[in-house]
Amino acid sequence: MEKKKEWYWTYKSISYLCSATLYILNTTFIIPRPATVTPPADMHYDFCKLKPLSTKEALEEQRLLDSIAWPETPSLPSPLSLSSTSHPAHSAFTILPRWGGGQWHIGDKLEVMIQMHDFQGHLKRSGGDVLLARLHNIALGAGVAGQVLDHLNGSYSAIFTLLWEGNAQVILVHPSEAVTELRRLNTEHPDRVFFKSQFQLGSVTETTTCNVCLRPTQQPVCNYTDLHTNEPWFCYKPKSLSCDTRISNFKEGYKQNISTMEKLFQSGVNLKVAIPPSGVASVNVLPKQNGKVPSSRVGSGPSGYYFQGVWRRLGVTPIHQFNSSSAITQCLKGKTVHMYGDSTMRQWFEYLDAALPDLKAFNMHSQKTIGPLMSLDYKNNILVTYRTHGPPLRSVSVPAIELHYIANELDEVPGGRDTVIVLGIWAHFGTFPIEFFIRRLQTIRRAMVRLLSRAPDTLIVIRTGNPKSLKTFLHASTNSDWYSLQQDKVLRDMFKELNVHLVDAWEMVVAHHLPHELHPQPSIIKNMINVLLSYICPQKGG
Repeated sequence: MEKKKEWYWTYKSISYLCSATLYILNTTFIIPRPATVTPPADMHYDFCKLKPLSTKEALEEQRLLDSIAWPETPSLPSPLSLSSTSHPAHSAFTILPRWGGGQWHIGDKLEVMIQMHDFQGHLKRSGGDVLLARLHNIALGAGVAGQVLDHLNGSYSAIFTLLWEGNAQVILVHPSEAVTELRRLNTEHPDRVFFKSQFQLGSVTETTTCNVCLRPTQQPVCNYTDLHTNEPWFCYKPKSLSCDTRISNFKEGYKQNISTMEKLFQSGVNLKVAIPPSGVASVNVLPKQNGKVPSSRVGSGPSGYYFQGVWRRLGVTPIHQFNSSSAITQCLKGKTVHMYGDSTMRQWFEYLDAALPDLKAFNMHSQKTIGPLMSLDYKNNILVTYRTHGPPLRSVSVPAIELHYIANELDEVPGGRDTVIVLGIWAHFGTFPIEFFIRRLQTIRRAMVRLLSRAPDTLIVIRTGNPKSLKTFLHASTNSDWYSLQQDKVLRDMFKELNVHLVDAWEMVVAHHLPHELHPQPSIIKNMINVLLSYICPQKGG
């Protein structure tokens, strides 16, 4: 449980990205305990009150923003016409000849050229489309993700590492014009998910809206900024109850009528639609040529690939297969595994809970979808726990006292060689400015540094985000893969210098032949768990 300290109010580092200008406002006011009511916020460029940054953190944030900067996308006329927007059915991809000529061999880099056209069949002359690419062979249970390069002129390259013969596939996730709208939504409507809190005292109950992005009104605001991490969260004050009477937090729904651009997000038209090939879509691959450097015009490659349905890493320690409950138990024997994050992390907890017959759930009298959850194998001294992250949280009602921030949880873990920390935090942040996500990760990273300083042998594993099913405007406007892709780039960059390990859920979903889902199907989860267990037990398997 978090320690109670003095409440204070901060007009949080209000960050607003407008064109190329970043406006930052820092003003701090101290209100002695126990007051938790703040006056109405002044009008600013932006109504999202983000936590303040040190000079070093601000420089890192700006570097990260520069590193994920998306190409300029077209402005949108009103009313909207699709005629000049990217159209997958009129676009095409072509497999280019092998660099240097000759036949393809294992280890070569295959390059696919993608040319975008609009609904009138005209060539697009600008970049910014969101594309995913993979090379797959269903018969071999094989797949690998491609690296997509934007040439900013309507053409793109997808680069694949050739490991077997297969078929290329390119998917238009969003036309560049849709990115324009997704950007606008996160600037103008970061509060489009309705978060609520219930307040109760005796028989009196009230409900108010909560967010880190509360629109300025004359209504007082309850400040629930975490006193240890400085993570902000606010609710409008109830009319008759005090801020101390908050009992729960929940998602009520979504704001309607916030866009006139729904035509940019049509399933089967321009939302997650395959782009057809121009000519053949497959390649024949010969065995690797001994002593020859594989052909390539691009140096980087994928983190791994599927073969016979099994995920294998490239160029690093192999992934072991834990195909029985006894093999998993032997690996986790004597271990304490703490999992923190969203429901995609809870999915891992549920997998282990189901896979290990001796791992028994301890009744914490908590909601299964939220936690906290705990399972114990007493005989083999295995403890596995799960706790959801702090707000924002799109969920059913959660007791306010159970809203714990990951950084605070990490600060309570002694750590050590038998402790495993597993994190997955991404799915609930898409509707907010990316700065909010960056600052949350900075807070978690500081806690990780403290943990590794006091217990260097602690193993930390981070699950990345993954592409999802997008079928409607609502899905895309709140869970777009473009939002997740931006977050994925930030996460990889922020933790690359720390002694932590990644499970590349992004590539593991892109490379697989199964449909994209927020919660990947069991065969993908099994492979993710094998990666996790291979980090825990690099010499075991079975």
